[in-house]
Amino acid sequence: MTLLNSGQHQAAGFPAPLNAGRTRLYDGEQVDAHLAGLPVPELPTTDDDEDLLDRQEAAALRGEPLSVWDRRKKEPAVSEHLVRVGGVEHWPRHIVRDYTPAPRRRTTGSGGGGRHTGAGDQVPRDQLPARVAQLLDADPALTAADVTDRLGVHRNTAQAALTALRAQRMADVMEQHMATAAQAAATLGYPASQTRRASVRAAAVLRGRQVRPYLGAVAKTLHARGWTTADTPPAVQHPEDDLCATSPPAGPPTPPTL
Repeated sequence: MTLLNSGQHQAAGFPAPLNAGRTRLYDGEQVDAHLAGLPVPELPTTDDDEDLLDRQEAAALRGEPLSVWDRRKKEPAVSEHLVRVGGVEHWPRHIVRDYTPAPRRRTTGSGGGGRHTGAGDQVPRDQLPARVAQLLDADPALTAADVTDRLGVHRNTAQAALTALRAQRMADVMEQHMATAAQAAATLGYPASQTRRASVRAAAVLRGRQVRPYLGAVAKTLHARGWTTADTPPAVQHPEDDLCATSPPAGPPTPPTL
């Protein structure tokens, strides 16, 4: 039986947890002394560079929101010092305190940051989805500003690519697990504040996937009845992630639009 299951941690005089996170951690020496009926030793009162800080403590030390530290911690200069204690992520105090993030590239312009007005995208459009996917894999809280800074594309281009990618992935989760858009976003670790547009698009993507078999059956029926001039039934396509369509070649009377 574990300590928490035994309920002993709720007894009067039990040592206080070391952290405020969901998974509570306790000092082993303090717990052993308490359970043995011995005086509980005091915790050190001075800071040490090698003290291990959890994410709440790290964010507090830097004076940053948790969401900012959750991005910082993925940088190689920080992630290589990650230590897991009881399954909880920690970093040495001196790493948290002394880490300096690389400055974002900023130029003057009327768009509010990132690039000069009228500057061309530095990543070809056909390569952008894969590049954004890599960034999103590393940071579920990725923003359009982050994409602009790292890939040198226009803010609108970055937002469109990021929304489309999130929508596709959310639609996958919604389809596989019968989940809502909000549940899919939470499963993928996407902040609710960044998924409003993606949620709407994910629903449209899912409807397109669901209607595809029906649309394909209609196309085959029209072809079988001679409403097309091609040798084979027209294929159902997704010209856009949220658009499912088929275009029967000209034949006898024009069928109704589906």
